[in-house]
Amino acid sequence: MIHNDNKGIFAIIIASFLWGTTGTIASYAPNISPFAIGAFSMGLGGVLLVISARKTLLNNYKKMLAKPKLLFFGAISVAVYPLAFYSSMRLSGVAIGTVISISTAPFFAAILERLLNKKTITLQWILSFMLGSVGIILLALGKDDSVYVTHQLHQHSLGILLGCMAGFAYAGYSWAAKNLIESGVHAQSSMSGLFGLASLILLPSLFFTGEHLFSSASNTFISLYMAVIPMFLGYILFSYGLNYIEASKATLITLIEPLIATLLAIIIIGEKFTMIGWFGGILVSLCLLIQTYKIKKTAALPL
Repeated sequence: MIHNDNKGIFAIIIASFLWGTTGTIASYAPNISPFAIGAFSMGLGGVLLVISARKTLLNNYKKMLAKPKLLFFGAISVAVYPLAFYSSMRLSGVAIGTVISISTAPFFAAILERLLNKKTITLQWILSFMLGSVGIILLALGKDDSVYVTHQLHQHSLGILLGCMAGFAYAGYSWAAKNLIESGVHAQSSMSGLFGLASLILLPSLFFTGEHLFSSASNTFISLYMAVIPMFLGYILFSYGLNYIEASKATLITLIEPLIATLLAIIIIGEKFTMIGWFGGILVSLCLLIQTYKIKKTAALPL
């Protein structure tokens, strides 16, 4: 029998694989604004999540409305994430943008849980986080310098900053969703509620940014793929996983996403990495293995 924790872990791993394809797919529609791609994919994904969870939402909406600050914080985080994430990839490249956005999320998630929920930080998490962080840094440093000749330094720096903003937003809505679940809200209702509210912000913005979303058959396919597969299906899997594991652990497991994104960027787009970058990828994989290993009694830091 599969342990409940492992069910959650496997669901989030599959979601991470789906999310890892977004940067490469988006690169085939360079005339679509990153704001438009982010707003459409997350906005439509939110609408689909609401439709799929309509029955549980009707049963849980009062519980969600009873925590307006949590609901508002989570929805704003969902709205900010795709705008910062896709802009970061456009400015710094698919691999680096994804790496920075995802690698900073576990740190922010752990801080939120420690400061607001008074939860301990396990030694297993610290070890896994250290390996993952070093791996992420090596991935970033291991990118071939020749790739940067067409990028201005300020653009690359802005991309990294936006990646950090995306990491905080990602951790923010993961934390909000987990807290709603712990308050008695169904996992599907929690995630779909946050995404549905965010879509009220994201979809209207397409009036200003979405002129090229459906300007060609390829753009239409890419736009729909991004909304239905990684966003809708991916977040159904992610919300399922949050039923069984903490937000900090969930965001740490998603360190597999930048590894997938990096591999796709190398194989399909042609981004290049040195041996240092590849070693970083191995460390990220090791981080994932440590996090998925079940320890009966895990020591915790009395912070």
